[in-house]
Amino acid sequence: MILLFSVGLFAQPNSKLYEIAKNIEVYTNVYKELNKNFVDEIDPGILMKTGIDAMTRSLDPYTRYFSESDAESFRISTEGKYSGVGSIMRNIDSVITVVEMYENSPSYQAGLRIGDRILEVNGEETKGKSSKDVANIVRGAPGTEIVFTVKSYGDSKTKKLTIKRGEINIPNVPYFGRVKDNIGYIHLSTFTQNAGANVRKALSSLKDSFGIKGVILDLRNNGGGLLREAINVANVFVDKDEALVSTRGKLPDKNRTYSTRMTALDDSIPLVVLINDRTASASEIVSGSIQDLDRGVIIGQRSFGKGLVQNIFPVGYNSKVKITISKYYIPSGRCIQSKVYENGKAIKIDKNKQNLFHTRNGREVYDVGGVEPDIIIAKEKYSTFVKNIISDNIIFKFVNKYTLAHPSIPPVDSFKFDEFNSFKQFLKDINYNYVTKSEKELKNLKKYIDEDNLNDDIKKEIDFLIEKIDKEKNNAIDENRNTIVRLIEKEIVKRYYFNKGKIKDSLKNDKEIEKAIEILNNKDKYNKILAHSK
Repeated sequence: MILLFSVGLFAQPNSKLYEIAKNIEVYTNVYKELNKNFVDEIDPGILMKTGIDAMTRSLDPYTRYFSESDAESFRISTEGKYSGVGSIMRNIDSVITVVEMYENSPSYQAGLRIGDRILEVNGEETKGKSSKDVANIVRGAPGTEIVFTVKSYGDSKTKKLTIKRGEINIPNVPYFGRVKDNIGYIHLSTFTQNAGANVRKALSSLKDSFGIKGVILDLRNNGGGLLREAINVANVFVDKDEALVSTRGKLPDKNRTYSTRMTALDDSIPLVVLINDRTASASEIVSGSIQDLDRGVIIGQRSFGKGLVQNIFPVGYNSKVKITISKYYIPSGRCIQSKVYENGKAIKIDKNKQNLFHTRNGREVYDVGGVEPDIIIAKEKYSTFVKNIISDNIIFKFVNKYTLAHPSIPPVDSFKFDEFNSFKQFLKDINYNYVTKSEKELKNLKKYIDEDNLNDDIKKEIDFLIEKIDKEKNNAIDENRNTIVRLIEKEIVKRYYFNKGKIKDSLKNDKEIEKAIEILNNKDKYNKILAHSK
């Protein structure tokens, strides 16, 4: 309070310092009066966090406050580890349900399984709680115990499981292996600590075990992480002393250029990097740098377009604030940021404002709007029917039933889901139906026709259209058979072989993987893509 008074006393009116002091004093006074006078009891911590969250949210989606209770979330995003039981839960049909588990986790060893519904945690009902609420209760110091009251699919009785919390390490390279002939594959899911070292180990293992002649680095759905790990991952394929990223922000003394520091494990092995619209931040530093240096071929869809850098600052009492401090620029000099933010609202940068840059070999590349692949593969689009069975958790529920009848399945390489008729029967058994947008609009139109007292013939025409839509819906399951089988297969494999198995299974029918193998097996085509064409 003395500090605020001093700042207010010596700051000149209309100066920025004066405005800061004035508004902090107003904020403090409002906070104090609310706590003192509001009709109901207020939790001061929650009230303050609400105010801080609103403040950071008004800037951009990446500037964020981490309270002391958010410490584990912060550790997950930076270290890839946390203290807990090793299961992911989601609210399904208003019940907290286990949807994913880490291999050999405390919860798995205690008997918890995907599909189990968590009714109580330490005797406290989970009904009405969000999955985040339950996750906060479940996390705790390693070695401490927690008791779940669980109801498994197909079991009429509940059971109690006592689970000892442990240190959960989430692998940033959950899978690597040989995909075909002499082509290696590395899946990098996030840029947490040791991401570079783990990619280096994976590539070394692939070279030693299979003598691979080309490698695929999969950055699809990788939302980024630590900037230093982006440099370390690129350094696996790019030799030392190569400037990869420069950052520029409001404070010139904070501007930096980041270069590779180690000898590359292999700076000449043919490389394909896979990206999509959820490839962001550190992933774009790697893919964009590989493209700018003509070190490899980029395949997939245009990346997300996050060219912003955040730093973490301690703000007392084990709390932290993550703040956007700069933009980053990759070797060609471009920044791939796709949006600007005004009062927290995202505004897409006009593509007409793109600037031309050149790769090391002279190929044309552009800033703004993410990294554009060298080879664009159209993203698979799900039909309305498939979107609905995913959002309604129908596949998840079917696989609950499937696993009950199948204590084990063959290895991932040989497993194939061939019981499609049983899935169709499952839809009938649960009387599954969904309403399309067109149906909703037609039913609304019918209501307005009644209100307007229009001719009944119009209503008959609408009924005819609704009937046609129903017929289309009945055909949808067979028309989408291949997509549904793939989704079911992935969900089944995850139950028995965890995330590693799910990734391995997903490679069986992957257009981007097939294209990458084709390019890596054709040296002339690979070199032609990376060469400058005048």
